[in-house]
Amino acid sequence: MSRSAAFQRGVERDIVQMPQADAQPYYEPQGAEIQIFEAAYRKRLPAMLKGPTGCGKTRFLEYMAWKLRRPLVTVSCHEDLTSSDLVGRFLLEGDQTVWQDGPLTRAVKAGAICYLDEIVEARTDSTVIIHPLTDHRRRLPLEKKGQEIEAHEDFMLVISYNPGYQTVLKDLKPSTKQRFVAINFDFPREEVELKVVQHEAPDLDPALLAKLVAAGRKARALKDHGLEEVTSTRALVYAAEMMAAGLPPIEACRVSMVNPVTDDPELAEALMEIVKAHFE
Repeated sequence: MSRSAAFQRGVERDIVQMPQADAQPYYEPQGAEIQIFEAAYRKRLPAMLKGPTGCGKTRFLEYMAWKLRRPLVTVSCHEDLTSSDLVGRFLLEGDQTVWQDGPLTRAVKAGAICYLDEIVEARTDSTVIIHPLTDHRRRLPLEKKGQEIEAHEDFMLVISYNPGYQTVLKDLKPSTKQRFVAINFDFPREEVELKVVQHEAPDLDPALLAKLVAAGRKARALKDHGLEEVTSTRALVYAAEMMAAGLPPIEACRVSMVNPVTDDPELAEALMEIVKAHFE
C-alpha cells in the first residue's frame, strides 16, 4: 500500500465525533486532576499528562472529553510520524491533486480535543508544528498550502509524556514542556486500583482480585532492580480478565504481568516468586 493510500485509510478511520451522552467512560479520580483539567479547558490552555505507561492517562482523557461534551481525536505518536501526518498533505485522486486534512487540522477546525499520545516518540518536526497552537496565537500553519488557520474557540491540545521512559535522544525540549499545563499521574492508591480492576472484571472472586492487586503492587518494588517498566494497572486488568476467562491465577499473572515486561530469566523468576507468594 502506498503512503498516500495508507494516509487516506487512516483519515477515514479517524472521524471527529461527539461522544455519546450515555457512554460515560469509567474513571476513578486519583486527586484533583479533574478540577485541574476543567480549569485548563475553561482557559483553553494546552495540557500535558505525565505518568508511567498503563496508569490511566488515556482513560482519564476519554472521561474528560465525555464530561466536557467535546469530540476527541487521538493520535498515537511513533518515530515515523511527520508533521504532514498531523496537518495533512496533497493526495492524488485520479488525475487531480487534492488536499486532505490530517487529524490535528480537523480537530483544530472542529473544536475537538486533540490528544497526541506519547508525543516524544514522534519526529522533531511534528513537535515544532504544534508550537503556534500552544500560545496566545492558537493558530496552525499549513505550510504546503501557504495558509494559517485559527483554532476553533473550543479546541484544546493535550499531549502525554512518560518521564521515566525518556533518553537523551528522545525527550521533549524544556521550551516545549513549558508551553503546557502539566498534570502528574501515577498508579492509583491500592483501594482505588482495586476498584478499577474489579470494575473491569466484575465476575471475578473479590478475594482473588485483592491478591492480584497486592501481588502487582509488590512487583513494582523491582523497578530499581533492572525492570524498565513495572506492572501497570492495565496489566492487572489483563490478568484479571484472563482469570475470568478460566486461566489459573498464576498462569494469568505470568502472561499478563511477567512475560510482557522482561526477557531476563532472573527478573522473571523474581516476579513469579512474588506472584506465587500471593496465590499458592
